Amino acid sequence: MPVDHTTIYCWVQKYAPELDKQTRWYRQVPDWQASSWRVDETYIRVGGKWCYLYRAITAGGQTLDSYLSPKRNVAAAKRFLAKALRSNASAGYPRVINTDKAPSLARAIAELKSEGICPPTVEHR
Repeated sequence: MPVDHTTIYCWVQKYAPELDKQTRWYRQVPDWQASSWRVDETYIRVGGKWCYLYRAITAGGQTLDSYLSPKRNVAAAKRFLAKALRSNASAGYPRVINTDKAPSLARAIAELKSEGICPPTVEHR
């Protein structure tokens, strides 16, 4: 039975988020890797539109979370970091968050600390 590549793409778009939710518990990161996060954003083209891809990875290179945003601002960075912290709370909070010192990420981390979403012990480098 021949299947068009666009059908496969539609299936991936539809079922990948649910599969991610169902398997996230299984993909837990070892404590020694989860204690240090690398967070960065990059400008990519998706569906003909330019947007920012925020990513958080461990010291071992395992992706913790990602987020697509049309804007690169404090609100987008804050939304991404809050989402990443919530979705990885079972593994514990990171000891260090390493960034490229983008002002939006630095301010988002500071605001999340003041709101109690991110522990004050988390170091931003």
